[in-house]
Amino acid sequence: MQEEVSYLEYNSERPHLIIPEYGRHLQKLIDQATEIEDREERNKAAKYIISVMGSLNPHLRDVLDFQHKLWDQLFIMSDFKLDVDSPYPIPSKDILTQKPDRLEYPQNFPKYRFYGNNIKYMIDVANSWEESDLKNALVLVIANHMKKCYLSWNKDTVTDEVIFEHLLELSGGKLNLSKSNEELSNTHDLMKVNKKVSNKTQFGPNKPGIVKKNNNPKGHLNKNNQNKNTFKK
Repeated sequence: MQEEVSYLEYNSERPHLIIPEYGRHLQKLIDQATEIEDREERNKAAKYIISVMGSLNPHLRDVLDFQHKLWDQLFIMSDFKLDVDSPYPIPSKDILTQKPDRLEYPQNFPKYRFYGNNIKYMIDVANSWEESDLKNALVLVIANHMKKCYLSWNKDTVTDEVIFEHLLELSGGKLNLSKSNEELSNTHDLMKVNKKVSNKTQFGPNKPGIVKKNNNPKGHLNKNNQNKNTFKK
């Protein structure tokens, strides 16, 4: 006699899965482990559940940090109700609800946006260094990079004095190359570098150009033509 199904249980009516990647069966195992009264039996059940969780990622099962992650996930999936002896510190529920610290967005400089924020970081580092030949070399590298960025934004030529003024302003008056005899790289050379970089980004280093195959190049006779010429002779 065929049994009648009186009630079907849908997933929408079941409790919400905290970590869906492990599935509902593992969630039920954890729920059953929390209801075990004997502590030793709970510890055995917890270790068994950890082994099942690790079997889903066998290549990471024996990694020390991965074991720590599994135990943390075990307590999270039990809604921190599982009372067992863990080899790692038990996480608290407040950590999950804690909001992360606000990210500090880089400060924008609308007046010289074509230089980018990295230039300002490099200038700040140069300001923190003591006076030395290494600092002078770094300042010169920064100035050349500023000139290259300027030419990427504006294809016209730019004088070194303009770059020196911008460097002096961005450094708060601490880096002054206008009094030195240093000269920046030639505009023509920097434009060549920018052109090479743009070509690489457009075509890619491993993208060869399209080569048309010439099936019948000049000076090469087809075998059929060679046979015809031999018969004519």
